[in-house]
Amino acid sequence: MHIVVCIKQVPDSAQIRVHPVTNTIMRQGVPTIINPYDLFALEAALALRDQLGGSVTVLCMGPPMAEDSLRRALTYGADRAVLLTDRYFAGSDTLATSFALSAAIARIGETFGTVDIVFTGKQTIDGDTAQVGPGIAKRLDLNQLTYVSRIAGIDAEAREVTVERRAEGGVQVLKTALPVLITMLEGTNEIRRGSLGDALRAARADVTVWNAADAGIDDLLKCGLRGSPTVVKKVFAPSARAEKAEMVANDGQSSAQDADALIAAILNRNPALDADLRRLSAGF
Repeated sequence: MHIVVCIKQVPDSAQIRVHPVTNTIMRQGVPTIINPYDLFALEAALALRDQLGGSVTVLCMGPPMAEDSLRRALTYGADRAVLLTDRYFAGSDTLATSFALSAAIARIGETFGTVDIVFTGKQTIDGDTAQVGPGIAKRLDLNQLTYVSRIAGIDAEAREVTVERRAEGGVQVLKTALPVLITMLEGTNEIRRGSLGDALRAARADVTVWNAADAGIDDLLKCGLRGSPTVVKKVFAPSARAEKAEMVANDGQSSAQDADALIAAILNRNPALDADLRRLSAGF
């Protein structure tokens, strides 16, 4: 079983800065971490590797400094790490990112063995689009299972995986054939503490570094800013509201009385809402 986990090195969300001209995230001088959602994907992959055997390859697209995050992934127990880095990737949106990562995953399959499962986190904390995982699945023609909360079982002989997927109104139990791409939800597991042996191995491991040509990317017009049709018009922090919250409750009242008081206060502040509700209730 060969599993690839896509991780991303992201700036610490508490210290993110945005370039005033290009509206892209400025990463220089900002502490970086592994995207927290990707750690749930990594632990799910490692657990399957421990159960079924095989290997876990961790893939990251980013600047050379992203090697730090790959080595951290190796300390958790990943078997190998691949860094996809090239100046042509700078400024990539989700379309260009999924294009580059798909090419790298295909090359990983050719180099290290057929890929059975690709794991990603549900999204990243710097983009929050949740588009890269499905984009990779589409480009590589993989079955995809998104927002997975648990790997319920896997049949290596039948090459099928069963998962639980969080959905509106409940949980879906889905089964699909391998190869598959799975995006993991937060809170589904807890990343393990790496062993001392893994930490020592990670420190001296050779991280495979590929540029665009190494990954088999011929059309550079699909990479970076040139391959990114998404235009960020404006990035800004929401302004603080001057109006403070108002407590609407009276001591000694029942919950029903508190609820009545709250509803009355809301309707008094929003006469139009009161009129709409009365009009709706009259229609029933």
